[in-house]
Amino acid sequence: MTAIVFLIEQVAVGLYILAGVGILMAWRRLMQAQGDLRATHFELERDIYRYKRANALTALFILVEFALAILGVQQVVAPTLRRTLDVGPAGDVITDLPFLTPTPAEVVFGGPVIDISGVQIGEAEVVQVIATPTMTPTPVGTILPNPPAIAGCDTPNATLQVPANGMLVFEPVNVIGTAFIDNFAFYNFELKGPATFGNYVVVRRYDRPVSETSVLGQFVPAFYEPGQYEFRVTVFDSTNILKAACMVNITISEPIPTPTPLQQ
Repeated sequence: MTAIVFLIEQVAVGLYILAGVGILMAWRRLMQAQGDLRATHFELERDIYRYKRANALTALFILVEFALAILGVQQVVAPTLRRTLDVGPAGDVITDLPFLTPTPAEVVFGGPVIDISGVQIGEAEVVQVIATPTMTPTPVGTILPNPPAIAGCDTPNATLQVPANGMLVFEPVNVIGTAFIDNFAFYNFELKGPATFGNYVVVRRYDRPVSETSVLGQFVPAFYEPGQYEFRVTVFDSTNILKAACMVNITISEPIPTPTPLQQ
């Protein structure tokens, strides 16, 4: 349902145009039937023109209600869903990737120092020094093998580090990268896949450039059915011309269920 709401929001302008054309045609038929009704003096023809007038008036009311419903979805329903389910850009800026898990702190024992220089221990014991393994970087997410190639991403004006190409996405994720140009106007998150009928649709729009690698915004996959998608960031100038873009391939899946503790 949420995907349908956002699709209606994207194509609202076209729906308004169709509704407007239908309203004009219905109004023309209504006026024509009204004129014919006034001009005729035969009762049979008057019944026919009354029927045509009623049909035109009914069509007019339906088209007006249709236009008002589209306006309600665009102005009320879609923004409410977006505020409820998508919290927008995160306040904390993350500048480094990959993230490293914390290294255990060195434990230092306090207390008095004991002089053991005069103590005979016997043969010197072999002290084996075991190296502590270095912690490996924490991955940004599950990367599926052999994803399709990325597109764009060849300039610093539009880059994506998260989501990475081939990433499996099943929960809200902070999108990390850059999006800036000279004469900047805005940048979009766009998605293409099964839930968008194979066309790119605008997921979010932001009007502040991001010139250093940091959080661009947040993507919530719960709005879309599972499957393979193309996710991209597009950057536009003040003349609404696309100047830079970066596309990666992601796979949206159902949320991974958490284990339920056994009752004792």
